Amino acid sequence: MQVLPSNEAQALFHDAEVRALRNDLALALRAAAHHGLGEGVCNHFSTALPQRPDWFLLNPRGLHWGEVQGHDIVLVDAQGQALAGAHPIEPTALFIHAAVHRIAGKACVLHTHMPYATALTLTDLRGLDTTLSQNAMRFHGRVAVDADYNGLALDAGEGERIARAMQGADVAFLGNHGVIVCGERIGWAYDDLYYLERACMHQVIALSTGRPLQPVQPALAARVAAQTAGERMQSDLFFESLRRMVR
Repeated sequence: MQVLPSNEAQALFHDAEVRALRNDLALALRAAAHHGLGEGVCNHFSTALPQRPDWFLLNPRGLHWGEVQGHDIVLVDAQGQALAGAHPIEPTALFIHAAVHRIAGKACVLHTHMPYATALTLTDLRGLDTTLSQNAMRFHGRVAVDADYNGLALDAGEGERIARAMQGADVAFLGNHGVIVCGERIGWAYDDLYYLERACMHQVIALSTGRPLQPVQPALAARVAAQTAGERMQSDLFFESLRRMVR
């Protein structure tokens, strides 16, 4: 897709705050590759610009997450037009992410087909039971399920359908597809993405034993969710540790 000449876009793309966001988004992508959450050169991470929430940064088409650096990130608008950056963009990324940013009003949007979370979307449960593990409880009251798989998101209508099915939730399990995790900041969203996959892994392993599962009461799960939400310093510390470890 052709990059549109825009003085405003170019200026913002090289602004210090946006450059830091590009580096953080690239770090999240490399960390996801490090943790086995990626899939080839598919799936997408994006974050809206504070100065222009209708514009967002996105990983480019064709690069493995493990190789993405800040200078590889591209800038697009809500209509899917490339505004700045040196790489092309995957169509499904535009349709899903533009809709979730615009309709669901999410600042940071991470979409993956990570193994254990995706495995749960293939079951009749369609997603995570947030009354099981402690990791799962942090998501209690924050999860939506879109059970209506409708093929690849190759048009704006499918992206908008997914965004509306989220109903404002931070986490969406997409039936027969994958997950979307959203957050106010890149580091917080990545922390949720990582722990979501861990929670899903625990549930899949527990189910594989064939033994009955032992959930807690929903009120307790809600209390754990509130406790976790009030301790976001842990999310920041985790992301900073990844900055030191993941190159």
